[in-house]
Amino acid sequence: MGTLVSGGDFTWQSWPASTTGGSYIRKTDRPGAIEELAGSITRAPFTAGEPIRDAKLVKANGAAGFMAAILPAGMRAISTEISPETGAGGFILPNDFVDVILSRRDKAAEKAAGIEVHTSETVLTGVRVLAIDQSVEEKNGQRVVVGKTATLELSPRQSETLALSRQMGTLSLALRSLVDAGKKTADADDGSDKKSSINTVRYGVTTTVNPK
Repeated sequence: MGTLVSGGDFTWQSWPASTTGGSYIRKTDRPGAIEELAGSITRAPFTAGEPIRDAKLVKANGAAGFMAAILPAGMRAISTEISPETGAGGFILPNDFVDVILSRRDKAAEKAAGIEVHTSETVLTGVRVLAIDQSVEEKNGQRVVVGKTATLELSPRQSETLALSRQMGTLSLALRSLVDAGKKTADADDGSDKKSSINTVRYGVTTTVNPK
């Protein structure tokens, strides 16, 4: 994904006519397709010998880079800092789906409790990871990518939520299972138990406080 292709990457090949659909590129319909597709950017991975469909390629307009080219219409790419501790130990790869968790100090609860209180809440769910640092795909069979920046695919409203959350505290990415990846994309978690809290120990005494 995100690779610039040339005419040398394509070749015409015979294919059973009974298995071709309207999305297939046929020489009888588009004899100059190889020249037309040269300079396109791949929106999805493909293997050698696989019939190429227009849906897997996109033309970058003018000076637009590959990230702008592979973004779906109406979506935004926004980056956030991560570390091995906040990025699932490096096991998050491009095209995985994650939840974004905000951890911060709750000053209102601290005034009531008299001790330092930290809260966490899920601010975004089921969002797609576009890239880790400059990597937009798994390379050379690499299964772990420890990067410093994750680029996420978000709606405009989600982008605002992420930008604000970065100013409020520390963001962590929670990797979602392949079974439910991408099933839900929301601006915030809608569970009734939205926040949890932990306290620091003060003078050797630990007190549990759950902010309302």
